[in-house]
Amino acid sequence: MAEPDRQDRDVVERLALAVLGIVALTAERIDELAGELSDRGGMRRDEARQLIEDAAVRWRGDAARFGERAGETLTGVARQLGLVTREEMDELELRVAQLEHRLRLLERPHAVQ
Repeated sequence: MAEPDRQDRDVVERLALAVLGIVALTAERIDELAGELSDRGGMRRDEARQLIEDAAVRWRGDAARFGERAGETLTGVARQLGLVTREEMDELELRVAQLEHRLRLLERPHAVQ
């Protein structure tokens, strides 16, 4: 049996892929869906198309918010585990490089003290 963390990641990954599929509806596919919906649902094609486009816009917004919340959640988990972000690591690497450079300047034989 897979460990719980892996199962959670799998569920999140599948959900993200499903949302991505919905969000990536092409104009051609929207037309096809509108035709099917108008044929089966008794609505006009333009009404069905507008309904699908409105839903796609909402899904795109939901997908963006989901991504933001997922990122915030992962950042929170990382913080609780004591992990640093890539940005923080890059900043620390720069600071260490600056300190090493200053130290080399001070250790030069001809440095006046």
